[in-house]
Amino acid sequence: MAKLPVLTAKELIKLLKKIGFIEDRQTGSHLTLRRESDRKQVTVANHPSDTVPKGTLSRILKEIGLSVENLRKLK
Repeated sequence: MAKLPVLTAKELIKLLKKIGFIEDRQTGSHLTLRRESDRKQVTVANHPSDTVPKGTLSRILKEIGLSVENLRKLK
């Protein structure tokens, strides 16, 4: 398995928007994005300059069905 990249929350949100996610709502610092095509939803702690923990990034990728290789191609 490929190594996970280091991403900030801002970069992750930008990449999610590239693959069709749109901002749905925000509660405090947690931004919820959704994709209508397959009704997937993901929540990201929106601390723009902080990096997303690897476990959290791995779980988000698993939830939306995106491989690390495909994530790297989006960058």
